[in-house]
Amino acid sequence: MERELVIVIDFGGQYNQLVARRVRESNVYCEIYSYKTDLNKIKEMNPKGIILTGGPSSCYEEGAAACDPALFELGIPVLGLCYGAQLMQHMLGGEVKRADAQEYGKTALHVNPQSALFAGVSEETTCWMSHFDYISKTAPGFEVIATTASCPAAAVQDVARGLYGIQFHPEVLHTPEGTKMLANFVLGICGCKGDWQIDSFVKTTIEQIRAKVGDGKVLCALSGGVDSSVAAVLMAKAIGNQLTCVFVDHGLLRKDEGDEVEAIFGPEGNYDLNFIRVNAQHRFYVKLAGVNEPEQKRKIIGEEFIRVFEEESKKIGAVDYLVQGTIYPDVVESGLGGESAVIKSHHNVGGLPDYVDFKEIIEPLRDLFKDEVRKAGLELGLPEYLVYRQPFPGPGLGIRIIGDVTEEKVKIVQDADAIYREEVKKAAKAWYEEIRHDTDALVRIEKETGKRKAFGFPAPPWMPDQYFAALTNIRTVGVMGDERTYDYAIALRAVQTVDFMTAEAAAIPFEVLNTVMNRIINEVKGVNRVFYDLTSKPPGTIEME
Repeated sequence: MERELVIVIDFGGQYNQLVARRVRESNVYCEIYSYKTDLNKIKEMNPKGIILTGGPSSCYEEGAAACDPALFELGIPVLGLCYGAQLMQHMLGGEVKRADAQEYGKTALHVNPQSALFAGVSEETTCWMSHFDYISKTAPGFEVIATTASCPAAAVQDVARGLYGIQFHPEVLHTPEGTKMLANFVLGICGCKGDWQIDSFVKTTIEQIRAKVGDGKVLCALSGGVDSSVAAVLMAKAIGNQLTCVFVDHGLLRKDEGDEVEAIFGPEGNYDLNFIRVNAQHRFYVKLAGVNEPEQKRKIIGEEFIRVFEEESKKIGAVDYLVQGTIYPDVVESGLGGESAVIKSHHNVGGLPDYVDFKEIIEPLRDLFKDEVRKAGLELGLPEYLVYRQPFPGPGLGIRIIGDVTEEKVKIVQDADAIYREEVKKAAKAWYEEIRHDTDALVRIEKETGKRKAFGFPAPPWMPDQYFAALTNIRTVGVMGDERTYDYAIALRAVQTVDFMTAEAAAIPFEVLNTVMNRIINEVKGVNRVFYDLTSKPPGTIEME
């Protein structure tokens, strides 16, 4: 697809995906690449702009991550963020030193509104700082365009060369006008048109799939989750009956989910798909027996999925392509594309075996973030309740059970999770019944919280975008019926997020959590304690493993 491109050069910062996501909010396509990427490759991509991310190093240390100095001579606008800004100054003749005290958190910022980078930004605003080095002397040709009380060069610019540096993080929500600053860079300074739209993505992708597949046969790995469902319908639009969707019930699904997926996509469902269900619970349990390490579990599940698909393809006969619902965060978190450490190997990316018996793997959603996948789903005509359902990872309960996976543990977490989801839905429904006739309140809340319609009706402000029960590897002493127990602890997780790159714990009402706790302890055998996980992302991930 021909499209304008801004590239993010990754120096190992924790917010690299978020930077790319914010650029796309300006309808400009953006991808992440390692700082080791060859300069000639960057030239070939012909980007309209380049953004250098933060990173954990000090740019003046020996062996610190650095880019080719010629990057700044390409005539392409460059914006350095935090470490990227410091590196730019260091390489172009400025000075960067260790600060007397680390500057971290929300900070008052004074900007020069005459700078194109701060067009429309309040002269006195707030930013999110996270650094222990600072720019002590600007490089020749640069001027200071923003300051804080303890940071004399919070932002700098060399307009003639199109070089800009920001010491803070405009990509995080704690910098309230940060998205405007990034938009000023990509739309104003870089001159992007902002024509990256999901409807054009869907249309072009369908055309590309038809051209690639020709008259070949395709097998789609359908889990019933948002990503694989959108991928399946997109493929079906492109190639019709050449597609066969295989749903593998690996025994690690939520309670009754296998039957629910079959009801939606099977012969009695709403979609005219060639659908095959494979009940492979036992073989996955055998492979996972005694395995405790999360990465090993992910890779075992990923390989076993592929082996099942290979077996099914042989039954169909001469299948050329395998389709997966891989999305962009899967790629980056698996350590592909950028420079950040492997956070977790997604079963359909970093968890794939070395040998795969297919001509090629097609990943039509590989370039999209989660919210873009949802938009694509709506564009394809999928119902809101399916598009906005909470995500469920491919490895399923295998990564929501800390430690080894057994059939007994699967049942425990399935039952606890079902209770949790039932009570959240019940509470959301009760809230909606109370407020449903207050049109003004509904409009205001929906505007503030976005489209959370997993149940088919607007949800309360506290409604999580993803929530689940996980089984910890902790066993604790309890008292039930005047007798001592020594059973497992369940952890409840619930987060609110826009793009699943960052997330905050959802403020579910205490009375709802209390009801969930009571039901789980009384109804789920083997559990005598319930925790609520308050961890944000970062530093945690949304899943437990």
